[in-house]
Amino acid sequence: MQDLGFTEADWKLFRKRLPDWQERYMEGLVEEYKEFLSSDKPASTKFWELEKKLKNDKRKTGALAEGISRSNMKFLMMDLINEGAISVEDFDGFSEDFRDQLIFYSERVKRG
Repeated sequence: MQDLGFTEADWKLFRKRLPDWQERYMEGLVEEYKEFLSSDKPASTKFWELEKKLKNDKRKTGALAEGISRSNMKFLMMDLINEGAISVEDFDGFSEDFRDQLIFYSERVKRG
């Protein structure tokens, strides 16, 4: 069954992979935080800048995907691409048509 440019199998694969993508994305954020906290900046600066970064990062799809449904799966995938949470390698297993759409979008994001 084709739905909004992707198949039922694509939807199931997305739901299966999303938690792993988010975990990987958050691991990357934690590494960034560690590096930032190891800097020579004053403690107060680190504290307030980290608080601001956490506030922004926790709203990203890579950390928290809200409203997960078939109708917005493409948009969630685009958000994950924009945030760097997923890349072309993560498109393996999706239907050829959907994978082609994701690759096209990913290339546009790279070009800016």
